[in-house]
Amino acid sequence: MSRDEVRLSATSLRGLAHPLRVRMLNALREHGPATATLLAERLGQSTGATSYHLRQLAQYGFVVEESGRGAGRERWWRAVHRNTRLDREVGRDALPEVETYLRAVAALYAERVDRWLNELPRLPEEWSDVSTLSNWQLRLTPAEAREFSAGLHDLVGRYRRDEPGVTAPEDAEPFMVQAQLMSFVRTGDDSPGAGTPPESGGKSAGAA
Repeated sequence: MSRDEVRLSATSLRGLAHPLRVRMLNALREHGPATATLLAERLGQSTGATSYHLRQLAQYGFVVEESGRGAGRERWWRAVHRNTRLDREVGRDALPEVETYLRAVAALYAERVDRWLNELPRLPEEWSDVSTLSNWQLRLTPAEAREFSAGLHDLVGRYRRDEPGVTAPEDAEPFMVQAQLMSFVRTGDDSPGAGTPPESGGKSAGAA
């Protein structure tokens, strides 16, 4: 695990298993340090709510105060890590918190797609064919699924991260990659392919 990644424990997961905290932590990672007031404006919340949840995130080690910034009683906060990792073993010990956290993450992913769709008409032409909203229905064994997941991570790892201190060409822009590998295990009388959508591999214009 890199120093820029936090691996959740059953205890720290309780500090993050809240929809607004997930959104706030993502905003700090994506846009940099902010005050409770700035986060409230960005996320459509009250300053009281963002101030309270910032303190909770700080208590569990996800954010810290940005020293030497601001004036008077103004407090700036920054994310401690760039990435979060949730291991399967933790999930077994904190099932309710895992579901709350993952539902918040899924909602955040949906918000990103909605934002991309809203910006789609204004994106430059050179980005018109490099993004996609696609799904493929596969039938894999557990070993094949692990191989697929590892291969996906290896592919993403070949490209530069959008992080402070990472140099990039002048024409490089932020590019978001979201992945959902979802296994739907058949039980009982489930028939193969029942209720599953058709494969979709078409490209959508724009940059995610």
